[in-house]
Amino acid sequence: MSAQLPASLSEETVREISDGRDEPEWLLETRLNALEALEEVDLPDVIQTPGRRWTDLESLDYEELVDPLNQSDETERVTDEGVHVLPFTDAFEEFGDVLEENFGATLDPESNYLTALSTALFTTGTFIYVPEGVDAEDVKVRAEMNSKSLFSHTLVVTEQSSSVTILERIESGAETEGDRYFSNLVEVATGENSYVQYGSLQNLDDDTYHYTLKRGDAGVYGTINWIEGNMGSRLTRSDVETELNGDSSETQIVGAFFGHEDQHLDLNARVWHQAENTTADLVTRGVLDDEARSVYEGVQDVGRDAWNTSSYQRENTLMLSDESEADASPKLIIHNHDTEASHSATVGQVDQEDLFYMTSRSVPERQARNMLVEGFFVPVLDEIAVDEFREDLEELISARLR
Repeated sequence: MSAQLPASLSEETVREISDGRDEPEWLLETRLNALEALEEVDLPDVIQTPGRRWTDLESLDYEELVDPLNQSDETERVTDEGVHVLPFTDAFEEFGDVLEENFGATLDPESNYLTALSTALFTTGTFIYVPEGVDAEDVKVRAEMNSKSLFSHTLVVTEQSSSVTILERIESGAETEGDRYFSNLVEVATGENSYVQYGSLQNLDDDTYHYTLKRGDAGVYGTINWIEGNMGSRLTRSDVETELNGDSSETQIVGAFFGHEDQHLDLNARVWHQAENTTADLVTRGVLDDEARSVYEGVQDVGRDAWNTSSYQRENTLMLSDESEADASPKLIIHNHDTEASHSATVGQVDQEDLFYMTSRSVPERQARNMLVEGFFVPVLDEIAVDEFREDLEELISARLR
């Protein structure tokens, strides 16, 4: 179902955004096409069971949330030797051809209502270009939202035999009255035998509604690894997706979340195996407290030509209160018999025997529970190879427990 088009959004609005950024004609045309598509495309699919829609995106007041001409952010970008990390407005002159070729090629701007809205209106974002043979480990993007609404777009392009680790952190800055909306689109296109690790840690305030779609295209011998940490926002809809289009390509999607109060987290991990000898590993762990709710869908889609596929998925949710709620829907779609694949999902509460064991040895109950929660996250933390990201996530988990 499609949402109502905000009255504040028009062709003149989009042209004003584009002219203010001195954008090339092809990008203005992309924006206008996305604007036109808003009349036709639907909101992102959500899981439904008879009589129930697990996530309600339709009731969001986009008229109230979207303020396209008053977007404000403070974004710090840290680059590494040989890597180009630029705001879009600074990249057009030197990398205009690369931008035009790759923008929207991996992530279709018109795939749903929220991607089209974001493409038409984005005012911030980052272009990351990794030339052939460059190895970089210290690229950072730290974004602070300082307005009612903010739309961001990140494009990562790597050339042959290059590698890069990117850490993104998203937080709320200056306070504004009322609800807020943050949209974050990320697309990654890899060259042959290149490696991308993209870690994103979101800790927006509890007045913010958050939508993100991260999508990668892994070429021959290419690797795209995602780390997705969701700690903040009132409602988060997060989609992390990889297409394994090259022979011997690989992906890993690692997710961690901690919801409390009345937070709602709709988290999705999807992989399409399209070529031979591809490998995927999806690992997600989360904790819910108070009246928080999580919805998880994991999809492993093995195509007819995807011979010798390995694909694994694990999702575990720990609930700390009787009022919290979790749903999980892992899926296998297999069209090639030469496949090793599995999926699992569990939902449960703190083990009472473990809790009794610790309290019987003079550990205070609250401290014992917190230690068990921290231990619950260890398997997913062990999957995070980036020390800085793992430490930041551990710090946020500890703060939430306190």
